Parts: sequence; structure tokens; C-alpha cells
Amino acid sequence: MRPNKRDELVLKALKTFYRNGFHATGMDMLAKESGISKTSMYKHFRTKEDLILASLRLRDEMFRNWLYRRMEELADTPKGQLIAMFDALAEWFADPEYRGCMFIKASSEYQEASDPIHVQAAEHKRLLFTHVRELASKAGFENPDALARQLLLLKEGAIVTAHLAFSEKPAEDAKQAALSLIFASP
Repeated sequence: MRPNKRDELVLKALKTFYRNGFHATGMDMLAKESGISKTSMYKHFRTKEDLILASLRLRDEMFRNWLYRRMEELADTPKGQLIAMFDALAEWFADPEYRGCMFIKASSEYQEASDPIHVQAAEHKRLLFTHVRELASKAGFENPDALARQLLLLKEGAIVTAHLAFSEKPAEDAKQAALSLIFASP
């Protein structure tokens, strides 16, 4: 099924925002990149912020679907999937289009905790936490909340480290730390 104009706009805006950032991307640039007139854009979205929110929702859906699927493909137990999260990250970091985490960028550019864009970015991280906590619970860990928080700190650190090119293998470094946590946890 061919995407409609709105869906096409959101997908193209997502790619442009991811590559250039939110504040640096104006409606003129979006019109040029998408091939959709500003008039048409404003028919679908009242403001640039509304388009950013739609892009973040799409990115959230795409990223979580991809990550969870890869974790399940790489391991068939909840504990294995927790570890596989870091192998999936390594794949993402190797993608030539990798530009860091769109949600970290959004929360950095829209820093007020009450800003809808910041709220959307935080919701993405909350949904990831819920999934990781659920896996930790299914794996039988005594304190799945704490383990999930710790693993996600490693995940986020690996994302930033990969973006800054600070380490050659940030996902592997994070995985080794995760293994220490997982095998030390009751």
C-alpha cells in the first residue's frame, strides 16, 4: 500500500530531523527535502512542533519494533534477550546512517520537562524501561526494576559513546558491563 502524503511527509521529516537536528531544520528545508509544499505541510500539521511530535512517534514505533524483534531473533530466553540488546545496538552503530539517538537529541533541544517534545522523548525511554524490566522479571531477577535501570544506563551510554566516536566498540563495552550485572544479580 502506498503511503499517503501525510505519512510520506512524516517519514521524510523524520530523516531530515535525524540528520540535521530539530532547531536547525526549518520548514523551508523540510519542503525542499520532502518535495511537499509548505502549504501542503501546514494542511497536515499546524506547526513544526506538531510535525516533530509525529516524527518522534514514528521513530519510537520503528525503533522499538526493530530492537525488540532483533533481541528475540538473537536470543530465545528473557535473560539472553537482555544481553542481545547490546548486540542489536552494535548493528545499529555500524549503520552508516547512524547519528545517535533522536530522543536524546529531542530532549536536549527541548529541555523543559513540560514541553510536549521533551515529554514524547521521555515516553520513548519509559517504554524501553518497561520492556527491559518485563524481561528482567521473566528471567527471574530479584530486583528487575534496578537491573532494568542499570542496563538502560549502559545502553544510553553506549549510544552517546558511539555517536561521539569515543570508543571503537561501545556496544561490546556496554555488553561486558551488562554481563557483569546480569551474572552478579540474584
